[in-house]
Amino acid sequence: MTEFKQTAVLGAGVIGASWTALFLASGRDVAVYDNSPTVEKTVRDYVARAWPTLEGLGLVKGGSQDRVRFCKSAAEAVEGAAFVQENVPERIEIKHALYREIEASLGADAVVATSASGLTLSEMQEGWKEPGRFVLGHPFNPPHLIPLVEIMGNERTAEGVVEAAERFYGAVGKVTIRVNREVPGHVANRLQAAVWREAIHLVKSGVASVEDVDKAMWAGPGLRWAAMGPTMLFHLGAGEGGLAAFCERYTDSFNRWWDDLGVLHLDPAIAQTLVAGVTEEANGQTPADLSARRDALIASIQKAMAPLRAN
Repeated sequence: MTEFKQTAVLGAGVIGASWTALFLASGRDVAVYDNSPTVEKTVRDYVARAWPTLEGLGLVKGGSQDRVRFCKSAAEAVEGAAFVQENVPERIEIKHALYREIEASLGADAVVATSASGLTLSEMQEGWKEPGRFVLGHPFNPPHLIPLVEIMGNERTAEGVVEAAERFYGAVGKVTIRVNREVPGHVANRLQAAVWREAIHLVKSGVASVEDVDKAMWAGPGLRWAAMGPTMLFHLGAGEGGLAAFCERYTDSFNRWWDDLGVLHLDPAIAQTLVAGVTEEANGQTPADLSARRDALIASIQKAMAPLRAN
């Protein structure tokens, strides 16, 4: 708990506000910077809404909603911070300008992690004179609720910094993976992009409706994937022979399915079809209603799985 006691959050939209709630719950002090004139109200309201969920998940560990302060500049926010989570808009010029502003104010041992999903670590490093303390720390939205963080360093990252980031995220309740090679979208976004591409193809080719494709996911493989990843599940699904037997048994089937998967690009016509389908699926429920339902479902799943994950 004493390591990384002082934290900073730069950029306090939905992602930054969620990080703020999680860091506060873990018993840490958080300095927040965002150029929005309403940032303090927005963040405090978000934290208050998230707090009961964090309590239910057992993530409030001596934390207080009051241990947050709002700064007039990013440089002010990072002063004294041992861990900085950066979440500003994903435009490289905005990232680089921020890094130039804060670099001189950072402590020698501070770790800076970026939540970026679409930019690569190497292109973001160009905004630093010395990028050794800067890593990728990409969450899944919302960070206070979804455990995953993808961490990446490279040959320009100082020794021990990736490990320090792993310790910090572990201390606030996150599950981390390492990205070993730079690719657009990292790991988890590429997985969901691949699934969504085929979901769209099934709708576009008339195989099933938007609602039924969504239903096929949450009532089928999505439920299994919440427990274990696809490769481990296939290993278990083959019985005594394990994954080797599964591959032998289903090679022809999977090759046939892969050969038939759709190749497409999202365009306005497809987007219009998807919007119409999801509007029908929502059946009058507002995005706020659906988000609350999503968060409650995810929190329930997390709470039920926590004792099993601990073993």
